[in-house]
Amino acid sequence: MAEQAELVDNFDWDNVDASGFGGNYTAEQRAEMEEMYSGTLTTVQEEEVVTGTVVGMTDRDVILNIGFKSDGLVPLSEFRDLPDLKAGDTVEVFIEEQENANGQLILSRKKAKIKQAWKAIYDALENDSVLEGVVKRRTKGGLIMDLDGVEAFLPGSQIDVKPIRDFDIYVGRRMEVKVVKINAAFDNVVVSHKVLIEKDLEKQREAILNNLEKGQILEGVIKNMTNFGVFIDLGGVDGLLHITDISWGRIAHPSEVLQLDQKLNIVVLDFDEAKKRISLGLKQLTPHPWDSLPEDMGVGTKVKGRIVNVADYGAFMEIIPGVEGLIHVSEMSWSQHLRNPQDFIKQGDVVEAQILTLDREDRKMSLGIKQLSEDPWTRGDFADKYAIGTNHNGLVRNLTNFGLFVELEEGVDGLVHVSDLSWTKKIKHPSEMVKVGDRLDVVVLELDVSNRRLALGHKQLEENPWDTFQTVFTPGSVHTATIIDKNDRGAVLELPYGIEGFAYPKSLQKEDGSMAENGESLEFRVIEFSKDDRRVVLSHQAVYNKQAEEEGRAAKFAKKKPSAGAAGAASQGEGKLSDMKKTTPAEKSTLGDLDALSALRDKMMDNES
Repeated sequence: MAEQAELVDNFDWDNVDASGFGGNYTAEQRAEMEEMYSGTLTTVQEEEVVTGTVVGMTDRDVILNIGFKSDGLVPLSEFRDLPDLKAGDTVEVFIEEQENANGQLILSRKKAKIKQAWKAIYDALENDSVLEGVVKRRTKGGLIMDLDGVEAFLPGSQIDVKPIRDFDIYVGRRMEVKVVKINAAFDNVVVSHKVLIEKDLEKQREAILNNLEKGQILEGVIKNMTNFGVFIDLGGVDGLLHITDISWGRIAHPSEVLQLDQKLNIVVLDFDEAKKRISLGLKQLTPHPWDSLPEDMGVGTKVKGRIVNVADYGAFMEIIPGVEGLIHVSEMSWSQHLRNPQDFIKQGDVVEAQILTLDREDRKMSLGIKQLSEDPWTRGDFADKYAIGTNHNGLVRNLTNFGLFVELEEGVDGLVHVSDLSWTKKIKHPSEMVKVGDRLDVVVLELDVSNRRLALGHKQLEENPWDTFQTVFTPGSVHTATIIDKNDRGAVLELPYGIEGFAYPKSLQKEDGSMAENGESLEFRVIEFSKDDRRVVLSHQAVYNKQAEEEGRAAKFAKKKPSAGAAGAASQGEGKLSDMKKTTPAEKSTLGDLDALSALRDKMMDNES
């Protein structure tokens, strides 16, 4: 207390200015102090990056001294990448505001990093320098990288020289890239990692191409796979391994024996220096399977294999991988009627066959399946089973203009001529009566085992009705007929019981002078009847004009032309008169004729049943 009293007693109260604190400074002293004080401060501008020193840390902020009149605050969250931050460390910060409403200096480390990152990005594009960043996430078509706070797009095609199938493996990885494009308007940056690899591979590529030669064995990695082959990376140079050069056996797709990213040895088959195209081979590194065939394998040997391809003309059977034989469709069945190979075998089937021909030099082989079964034409009971007159039921296999082929059993076909289908109908094409796939009853007419020929008939299963028709449609008799087809050469007439007749154009004239037309039913007189040729020639004019009938008969006798069948008569306008009797008066069908027709009708109905 004594000391305090002594200080008070010695205080110079005269120099105290009651007007305010510091008011006792002179103008010169004040100017000197302001100059000394301003020398310790730094002039700063907003939106500028400066270096600050950490002077303190709280739970939420970091206190930085940048040499300004006051310290600045930066959120602690912006220093997550510096977990060991402590007082005395220096960092770069961005000045957002020199003084806010509270008089506080506002700083940002995040914005400072972004501004510095953009500067580095522009410098990298200008100077072609390399930047390092972290892959943040994958996106459609590529990756998003963080270049010190700036997001950049790394396209999938620019990640590596080989196609990348899984982008996720790069997430979180640090990568070196080059800036290839900047869109300042949208703050977009495109980078590439591939260009760095390509530069490294350029020297390696030149070395490979300079030393490349046919027959050279190289190591490569499968980088792409297609239907026609695989592309192999030889260390900066790509080569094509065609599907036919992968395996000696037949494969449908390279994925059956190879995988992406697989490392393998291949041989150079060809090299086009101008186009930089390299053809590679894999199967050439192993011996050809034909060279491993047993010496005792030859014609007649039975082999077993898998069907690898079916064509229109046959099928290819693989005995061992790389060794195939052709089974022609004609060697699949004893049948003379060739069918689609798909009717016998399918791709993937495992079948047994017999070697028919074998050429080891040209590496060709033909096989047969039917040789493993007995030829039906050489069986001991064949001649008895298909003797002339025996009845059979077969499958219609093929139709032609002249007849149809019926398969009686596998390998045994017979021909039914179109003229042997019906006694009464004039069939122009077999399709008028049957179709392929129908079953048909037939009788053997001829058998030629040596030439493997069977002549069959269908109408012969019934009695010849023309024997009865000869007694009904006698020359001169009159019958009612309907015109079913008329042309310039005459008309086809439908007579009772399904028989057809023919009338010449002149004989169609009616009594009133008009001509009969299609669909009309009129009375016709029989002018000519031939049982052997199954032909009936009639005339309507001869019904009411007997003189016309006589003149017609005389004209026919004068020509003396041989019979040419009903069809020939129709085309030539002439009939056959050799079987005709003397002209008899016009007469109707008698009671006896009706009885014969009635019996014939009953018999035909029974046969149809």
